[in-house]
Amino acid sequence: MNSTYDCPTARRSGALYTALLLLAGASSAFALGQTQYVQMKAVPGGFAIAQPKSTATIYVDAQDLWGVQRAAGDLQADVHRVTGLTPRLTHSSQLPAHAILIGTIGQSAVIDRLIAEKKIDVSAIRGQWESTLIQIVQNPLPGVQSALVIAGSDKRGTIYGIYDISEEIGVSPWYWWADVPVQHHSTLFVQPGTRIVYGAPAVKYRGIFLNDEAPSLTNWVNAKYGGFNHLFYTKVFELLLRLRANYLWPAMWNSAFNEDDPLNPKLANDYGIVMGTSHHEPMLRSQQEWKRHGKGPWNYATNAEELNDFWTKGIVRNGNYESTITVGMRGDGDKPMAATDDISLLEKIVADQRQIIASHRTPTIASDPQVWALYKEVQGYYEKGMRVPEDVTLLWSDDNWGNIRRLPTPEERKRSGGAGVYYHVDYVGDPRSYKWLNTYSITKIWEQMHLAWQYDATRIWILNVGDLKPMEFPMEFFLTYARNPERWNQSNLQQYTQMWATREFGPEHAAEIADLISTYTQYNARRKPEQLAPDTFSPVHYDEASRVYAEWQSLTDRAEKLESKLPADQRDAYFELVLYPAKASAIVNELYILAGKNHLYAAQGRASTNDLAQQARALFAQDEAMTNAYNHTLAHGKWDHMMDQTHIGYTFWNEPPLNAMPGVQWVQPDSGAHMAVAAEDVPFAVGNAYETLRMLPFDAYNQQTQWLDVFNRGDKPFTYTASADQPWIVLSAAHGAVDKDQRLQVQMDWSQVPVGEANGTITFTQTGGTSVHVRVQALHPAAPARDALDGFVEARNYVSIEAAHTTATTTANDVRWVNIPGYGETLSAMTTLPVTAASVLPPQPSASLQYKMYLFTGGDYQVQAILAPTLNFVPGRGLRYAISFDDQPPQIVDALAHNSDADWAKAVSDGVRKVTATLNVQQPGYHTLKFWRIDPGVVLEKLVVSQGRIPESYLGPPESYHTMHMKD
Repeated sequence: MNSTYDCPTARRSGALYTALLLLAGASSAFALGQTQYVQMKAVPGGFAIAQPKSTATIYVDAQDLWGVQRAAGDLQADVHRVTGLTPRLTHSSQLPAHAILIGTIGQSAVIDRLIAEKKIDVSAIRGQWESTLIQIVQNPLPGVQSALVIAGSDKRGTIYGIYDISEEIGVSPWYWWADVPVQHHSTLFVQPGTRIVYGAPAVKYRGIFLNDEAPSLTNWVNAKYGGFNHLFYTKVFELLLRLRANYLWPAMWNSAFNEDDPLNPKLANDYGIVMGTSHHEPMLRSQQEWKRHGKGPWNYATNAEELNDFWTKGIVRNGNYESTITVGMRGDGDKPMAATDDISLLEKIVADQRQIIASHRTPTIASDPQVWALYKEVQGYYEKGMRVPEDVTLLWSDDNWGNIRRLPTPEERKRSGGAGVYYHVDYVGDPRSYKWLNTYSITKIWEQMHLAWQYDATRIWILNVGDLKPMEFPMEFFLTYARNPERWNQSNLQQYTQMWATREFGPEHAAEIADLISTYTQYNARRKPEQLAPDTFSPVHYDEASRVYAEWQSLTDRAEKLESKLPADQRDAYFELVLYPAKASAIVNELYILAGKNHLYAAQGRASTNDLAQQARALFAQDEAMTNAYNHTLAHGKWDHMMDQTHIGYTFWNEPPLNAMPGVQWVQPDSGAHMAVAAEDVPFAVGNAYETLRMLPFDAYNQQTQWLDVFNRGDKPFTYTASADQPWIVLSAAHGAVDKDQRLQVQMDWSQVPVGEANGTITFTQTGGTSVHVRVQALHPAAPARDALDGFVEARNYVSIEAAHTTATTTANDVRWVNIPGYGETLSAMTTLPVTAASVLPPQPSASLQYKMYLFTGGDYQVQAILAPTLNFVPGRGLRYAISFDDQPPQIVDALAHNSDADWAKAVSDGVRKVTATLNVQQPGYHTLKFWRIDPGVVLEKLVVSQGRIPESYLGPPESYHTMHMKD
């Protein structure tokens, strides 16, 4: 999308633009990423849409397209929503002094007259796809002193201009679908000199797929509308147009869009929505229609005549509606074709389908794109040599988990049909269905769809959004990015989120809301709620489970605290868009973490095991209460059934019939008081003097604080004393009284720890009972000194590094490494731009990331790269990088060298791919690990350099102590 602003408020962006909006008292709604041209106050020389007692008249030609006239009615309603006044909407050319003139070039006599009289210049949009001019014009017509002109190159160009005004005056696209309130303003002025041009969008067809729509969406639609009829779909059409989208694949599990309500396709066309059918429903016929009317098997080899007749009827029925026509064929019910089906048969199917289309040509059919969806095994047909005519759009797909499988080669980019991408934020299938809440950070969507844009897969972008709610945020970002990808990059995605929050909730709390959204989506992306298990996050190593639990609790506390500060009319929207997804996700994560901790405590024999079981039960009840609040209380029950999706208790790929609480254990405490001690990072506990517990080593660099739990295995309380045999061992308490558990903190006084390796013992003595001994080791190397350290330092046999924390970077041939903040499981990620740059193999110059570190021994080290689960989207190559220490020759590593179905399933389940290589350093001391770019698309989140076995955990070891951070 190209935009020009000839008004005094020339294009602004970034933090400065946000600050200027706040200083100007800007409205809470405006088109994201665009200059605001409407003010909620009188502006000298501006155009008054509304003043305290009057509004401008809205004019639209009676001969203009029905969809334009209908959208003009929405603008009339939107002005009323904001001001309480209803503008006059007229087709009469007898206009007052101030009017809003709406029309499509070639369809509106007034717009054509303004062009002919050179009152407006439409050369930038004429003949373009979905392009818009918004301009203040003085004395445009006799008797009209000033007008706000909204002119479109085509129907949707005009409609998008109308909704641009609606958004500018304060009506969110989500005013109905997410109950975003409209703030009252009595004055609405367009700034003087405004002239805005929105050129053709980068992606021609941009839309959504309502899929996997049972139970939630189906139950809600049935209860509210009596089925997937036009009463429901017109709400979807309006939303898409307000989001400047134009494309829809309808719900299809148990419904047939064209057949269930004949007004569905007619109104889609009238509104301006291009309809398609899913990747496995060819020729504008739904799967349900074949179930209802099909004769014989869904098998072209044996039943071609019936299938051709079935398909012909679909083409004839929809011949005058703007559509995309899916060609090709999958097995019945979205399954693979039979193993015996050969490429020649599949090519014949497409040829016969195209003949049907050619034989029933209408002006609409002649311009409708034909689409071949290369989904799952269908891509394999292409790779084995199957081809379709070059005017057919190749719709590539992701792997159902947000990783694009294939993008066009330079030769394929020459095809007249172009290419597109079918992408998912919802999925039913292996290795686990995920349908409940959003688990995609927009950083991930940006990174993958940036590839699609740069590789010219821009004819169609279609997003599987499941039930639509609660995918509001990723859905809008996907559609916004499709329209204008140049506007958004890795550095301003947080700005996008804050703009979105500002539009929905106003500027006062926008930064906090944006952070809540970014944080919960990043946390959910670590592992989808449906895939959680009690042992997902280690309850032992690195205190991981407790850290994750605390993160979720902090997020929930912040979200609930903010809710109390919001006006009452914003709380429904806040619950839908922020609080529910954050808190409900937190509850499920906390539930599984408590179940895992309960299992650990049972194995350690803690009397508090039963308390954790009760807490887990309480969380399970909280989940039910949150669901009930969404379904029955929110917006007076408007969204009843929208949270019917089960999400706890998965045992295989598909959803459980009911939410099932994870198993917890109960213990029978011993009679009396029985002290035992457990240590951080140690799975077992000790309870007598004959056993010794060993804590993990302390080191002078990380200067850890570790905990020890003194706990009861009995049913009576006790008291104890704690002492250390070395003065440098510092305990947070020397005695205590224990009913069930008490935690002590252990630190070292490093000013007293001897240089080298020092050992000591902590002794716990139960009053009137036994003693327990804990061994402590402190490492205080003579060199390097902590305050002189340059880079990272090894401890506990490893160095853990966040990818963004480089000690140096290099560029080569205009290729550079960039940071994607908020991407991945822990901090961020590094990738290279431009993504279309050619692969480079050593010894050719290559961009590198460098990490200086101090290692205490020589020998072999395992270097684990924690990568995004990106696929080799360019055919004929892997996904390679190279690593080396110091000046050693780089070792080439293919991240996809092991990419079986099981490898892929683990990578997408974990959200990362872990790839390990072995490097050698000959002696201890400083060394620099270098990570070299070979292929584009590699996304590095973290590196772990280790010698020997290190404790396993889901997120890996926390980052090691270091003194250098990424240099911009």
